[in-house]
Order: sequence, then C-alpha cells, then structure tokens
Amino acid sequence: MSFKQLCQEARLRLLRMHYDSKVGHLGGNLSCLDALLYLHHHVLQKEDTFVLAKGHAAGALYIALWSIGRLTDGDLAQFHRDATLLAGHPVAGWLPEIAVATGSLGHGFPVSTGMALAKRLQCNTGRVFCLMSDGEWQEGSNWEALIFSRHQQLNNLTILIDVNGLQGFGTTTEVASMGDLHKRLSAFDVKISVIDGHDPEQLAVMHEPAEQGPHVVFMNTIKGKGVSFMENRLEWHYLPLNSAQYEQARQEVEAP
Repeated sequence: MSFKQLCQEARLRLLRMHYDSKVGHLGGNLSCLDALLYLHHHVLQKEDTFVLAKGHAAGALYIALWSIGRLTDGDLAQFHRDATLLAGHPVAGWLPEIAVATGSLGHGFPVSTGMALAKRLQCNTGRVFCLMSDGEWQEGSNWEALIFSRHQQLNNLTILIDVNGLQGFGTTTEVASMGDLHKRLSAFDVKISVIDGHDPEQLAVMHEPAEQGPHVVFMNTIKGKGVSFMENRLEWHYLPLNSAQYEQARQEVEAP
C-alpha cells in the first residue's frame, strides 16, 4: 500500500470513528494525521517514545495505532464512550505507545524534555518525538522547555509543530500573535526544518536528529485536510458531523 493509500484509508476510518461517536475536533485531527502515520510507519523504533502534546488530536493517534495493528476496530468502536480507555484526550499507561496523558496544552513538550534527558542519562539510544500545535506556543512552559532542551543539548528530541494557523477562538495571529514563530525559535540556536506536513518526502526529515539540541520541525498543514467544507474553517475545531456531512466527507476522501 502506498503512503497516499494509507492516508486515504486512515482518513476514512477517522471520519467514521468521529461520526459514529458524535465527536468533534476533526479539523485538528485531519491536519496532523499524515504526520502521525508517517511517524508510526516509518520512523518510530521500539526504544523511542512519542508524546502527543495536542491531546485533542487523540483520534488521529488512535487511527495511527490502528493502522499499525496496535488497536482493533472493536477498540475504535469504544472511542469517547463511557468508561472507555479511548478518551477524547489520551489516557496514559494502558498501552505502551501512549506514555503521557495530555490535553491541558503546554505540558507535552516539557515532559518530553525530561524523557529525553532520562534516556541520555540511562544510556538509552531511543529518541523522543513530541507533536505540538502552533497555538500551544502561547503557553510559557514551552519556552522554558526550549531553553532547557537547548542548554542540555538534547539531540535525541524532535519537536513536530502542526502549523495549521487556527486554534479554538480564531487564528493564532488574532488570538495571541507570536509574530514570526520560526524566527523566534531560531534565536535559540536549535535545528529548524520547515516542511509541508502532508508530503511524505518532506516528512522524512523526522529521521534527522539535531547535533546540539532538539530538532524543531514546522509542519505547514491544512486544518480539516481532505474535506472541502472543513479546510481552514474554525468551526471544525469543534463540530461533530451530521449524516449528510459525513456522506459528503466520505465521498470526497474516497475520490481518486
């Protein structure tokens, strides 16, 4: 199966899971799904650790785990149900691939820095990957983690930023502008890559560690990627699909 076919199948399964559960947050799940698929199929090794800092994209993480056989259709049917382990934000501890419970933004990156330092102190060759949202950089804890990770030269840490430009109440510029985020992070003398977050050839940059600190990958993405009425639309940060919308979305994703 090609990566394009994998992404198509995963998008269809994500849409169905959210529709069946009547759950929103589809926009930000669709923007980072390609990156999660590439990471889980082509990058992560047994000794590596992944942290989903943008916990509201748990659906995309579950689909990525389903695509590598770690979750079943029966598991996905329990998404967002009462007493489920497949909650709207990740529940830690029941599956090795879900190491941290996230959802309150601004914590995933700091926890990842501690994990990366611990691996180094334990002479563990594994790497740590953390997927963040762009709006999450409005949280001061992330800047402290950036200072710490650069000072400690954590070259086993890769930060993936889902730059879809939208957050809960508007664009990231309207809500709390950070100016040129790329330029601000570059001032910390860390390795920076800027890529198309939907292009597998460019996603391959995840393989590359930095030399003296974390590798920060800006992934330019489209919120609601693959569904015309969702793309770059703020409301799909929240809304669930009705039956007509689900059918249209399914047809658009299935189209060659």
